Amino acid sequence: MRALIQRVIEAKVAVNESTVGAIGKGILVFIGIEAADSQEDIDWLSNKICNLRIFNDAQNLMNLSVKEVQGEILVVSQFTLHADTKKGNRPSFIKAARPEIAIPLYEKFKMQLHKDLGQAISCGEFGADMKVSLVNDGPVTIWIDTKNKS
Repeated sequence: MRALIQRVIEAKVAVNESTVGAIGKGILVFIGIEAADSQEDIDWLSNKICNLRIFNDAQNLMNLSVKEVQGEILVVSQFTLHADTKKGNRPSFIKAARPEIAIPLYEKFKMQLHKDLGQAISCGEFGADMKVSLVNDGPVTIWIDTKNKS
């Protein structure tokens, strides 16, 4: 699994000009799933996102997690995170999981985030043409790949 996370003041995702998910202060998670992903990837990534200390404390240092600031999480599926651009100019998405594999893993990931965060999460619509808008806070943008945990 690959996640691109952004600390936001607010974010929302719309499908057909209708908002399907929105948050205030928190984390926007773009998630890409590949066929080799498993429950282990889901558990590790959810725990990492919920406990990542990227919010400022009273001394203006990034020492607090989204849980500690009672922030929200918005999850948006994005298969393009698995783009392979090594050859040519047209990206290949061969590593991205097909919907029959990706959708169940995406649903499990959302449930695990809900459990680890301790509150409901917002989300986009898997496979839809989505319009995402956000106000990045910082900006703080972090790339996480469960296959490269260093």
